[in-house]
Amino acid sequence: MSDVDAAASAGCYHCGSRVPDGAPWSITLEEACHPLCCPGCEAVAHAIVDGGLASYYRFRTELPERPDDRESSRAETWAVFDDPGLQRQFVHPEGDDSGRVHATLAVDGITCAACAWLIEHRLNALTGVASSAVNLSHHRVRVSWDPATVKLSQLLAELTAIGYQAQPYEPDEAQARLQHEERMNVRRLIIAAVGMAQVMMFSIPIYVAGPEGISEDFYALFHWLSFALTTPVVFFSAAPFFRNAVRDLRARVLGMDVPVSLAIGFAYAASGYAVITGKGEVYFDSAAMFTFFLLFGRYVEARARRRSGHSGNAMAGALPLSAIRLTDEGEERILPASELVAGDRVLVKPGHGVPADGVIEDGESSLDESMLTGEYLPVTRRLGDTVTGGSQNIESPLVVRVTHAGRDARVAGIVDLTDRAFASRPRLAQLAARMAHLFVLRLLVVTAVVTITWWFIDPARMPWIMLSVLVVTCPCALALATPTALTAGHGQLRRHGVLVTRADAIEALSQVDRVIFDKTGTLTHGEMALVETRPLGVLGAERARALAAALEARSEHPIARAFHPFRLATVHASEVTSRTGQGLEGTLDGRRWRLGKAEFAAPEANLEPPDEGPWLLLAEEGEPRAWFALQDGVREDAAETIAAIQALGIEVELLSGDTPGAAGELAGRLGIATWRGSATPEEKLARIRECQAAGEKVAMVGDGINDVPVLAGADVAIAMNGATDLARTSADAILLSPRLSRVVEAIEICRATRRVMRQNMIWSVCYNFSAMPLAAVGLVPPWLAAMGMSGSSLVVVTNALRLNRFRSRAMGAAMPPPPPTTSPEPSRVNA
Repeated sequence: MSDVDAAASAGCYHCGSRVPDGAPWSITLEEACHPLCCPGCEAVAHAIVDGGLASYYRFRTELPERPDDRESSRAETWAVFDDPGLQRQFVHPEGDDSGRVHATLAVDGITCAACAWLIEHRLNALTGVASSAVNLSHHRVRVSWDPATVKLSQLLAELTAIGYQAQPYEPDEAQARLQHEERMNVRRLIIAAVGMAQVMMFSIPIYVAGPEGISEDFYALFHWLSFALTTPVVFFSAAPFFRNAVRDLRARVLGMDVPVSLAIGFAYAASGYAVITGKGEVYFDSAAMFTFFLLFGRYVEARARRRSGHSGNAMAGALPLSAIRLTDEGEERILPASELVAGDRVLVKPGHGVPADGVIEDGESSLDESMLTGEYLPVTRRLGDTVTGGSQNIESPLVVRVTHAGRDARVAGIVDLTDRAFASRPRLAQLAARMAHLFVLRLLVVTAVVTITWWFIDPARMPWIMLSVLVVTCPCALALATPTALTAGHGQLRRHGVLVTRADAIEALSQVDRVIFDKTGTLTHGEMALVETRPLGVLGAERARALAAALEARSEHPIARAFHPFRLATVHASEVTSRTGQGLEGTLDGRRWRLGKAEFAAPEANLEPPDEGPWLLLAEEGEPRAWFALQDGVREDAAETIAAIQALGIEVELLSGDTPGAAGELAGRLGIATWRGSATPEEKLARIRECQAAGEKVAMVGDGINDVPVLAGADVAIAMNGATDLARTSADAILLSPRLSRVVEAIEICRATRRVMRQNMIWSVCYNFSAMPLAAVGLVPPWLAAMGMSGSSLVVVTNALRLNRFRSRAMGAAMPPPPPTTSPEPSRVNA
């Protein structure tokens, strides 16, 4: 018998491991039953045999590779999670006298039920582990263990040994509170639905047959059953309405929950009185139906808000919980991402998230930044490039030097800005809130008048007409008109890579008449590139670029970056000095070379640049050797964006601090008719004031510190994704993506949002003013009033959800204008 057969006979037939006593797993092969150690081995073994490959077991020369059990012994890698102070955040006692504790772990790599079997089997086999249960839906595992016998670090190492990276999962208090509230809302909705269905079942026979068609015993039984079924609906499902109404009355505010509570409470109390005394009408079905439809409308609205991304701890969902920090010796150490600090070096493996903002020190890979920028295509990041925490590494491992971690990371700033935007409301939303408050007050007055009137006309019908007026005209739709549209609009902007930091920006963008662009860093990339080399004399173009790159090697000037790709290890410059505003001078092979403006590089040659635009001259001992043409590359979608904005009926203008020649050339290329070059920040601001004085709404798009006064003075300010921190602070909206077309999409989304808000408000007001007279004259029974009120709320929510299907029309229709054969001369504006 071979060593392989001996190992298989002594243990698991498939892998050779020890088989637990009483294990039910086995496989029959050649009329012999062989034991197996776990369901995983059983599944694999049966797949091999059933696939006609049973000869594998006869001819194999070694057992299948097993996970490196030595990894499970490397618990010191995870030792940071054994810290008692850290464990207080996510490890909790079981609540009995066993001394056991439990924790929930977020596990990467779970794909199916087989993964759950493997994880649970492996953990449960450890001494000290009481139980483990995998949640397949959320990729989490709940483990209960005895801390005196086994440590958490051993559990994490054990999972790593079988190929599953895990880290503690613990939502913050806000997230836990939201989850609890969501569960309670679902329970209230279920109780209301069941109660309403059962009460309607007992009410329909009474409506169809009438009191004369049903015996008194059944008539009373149906009423008492309806009473019993409606009670939990009123006291449990409708409890938030009563709490909110009491809160509003204490604050001396008439919110929409006040008439809602009056309607539900009066219908229930009056119907209960009628059942007990045997006098009066019973409308338990209306109370239950009203509660259900109102809860259902709010549930749909809450779902819309969650789908738009404003729920729970957004940062916890963006940044990974753990990170791999590299020590000075290059050893890997896993620790919570919250403990990272600036200067740490972290290893980001393929498939893992970037735990903090930083700069790549080693490696090249593609990153998925769609959650942050809205761009669905991965972007390539190389040595020296910056990476943003929360993006996902796709291809190759990266070593990143942390620059901003935790609360300082960009994603945390995005969350804070989003919270600030949701904390404020645009003018239209404030108007709707005031209208809802005034409408409630007038509704109560009208209800009182209608009640008194019907007291004299028909006292028997008076209670139910009063109930119908309260229910049918409840301003729920009016109260939901703007919040639902704003929430959907915020979410759509966020998905398109536009972060709104002030709610007023939505309304302002929807009414913009003129968009003013800065040039450098906005319409262009803000990075100089070498686009042409013109040698003078015998010096070749490649040699000229290498010499220029050697002079620029140690310079930090933006122009120097254009020459970095042409540096050669064999060409070095010495004694390099910089002349501010002129250029560089240095020694190469014993000769003095200069690179810069023509009058500096070759003052005696009296040369003029070959064409328009920035040109640098390379000279040897005062003799011209080569011209270099530099250009700040225009953004790829700039022309299309300008055309799309103009297609929306909006004027486009260019205000640049660059030379008039460069500004005019760019304006001609992009089809911008109004432009100005050499504009100072004061002149830009004066131009904006001039446009505003003419009655125009102005949007400014910029990125630099010099744009801050202009951004602050515009009706709505938009900062580019690479803008300075000061520009971001002054902006009303920030582009998270480098694509300029996001400006067009933001305008279209804001217009659509404002249009939906107006439609919702018009619908709500028209419905309330048309339904009130019908209810006041007794044409609307309470049950129909409940359906009408709930239906109007659902119409408002559904209309707002149409924003989730937004598609940009302007960007699809606009095509970049073809380059003109003769460049038209754009008009210049005078500051």
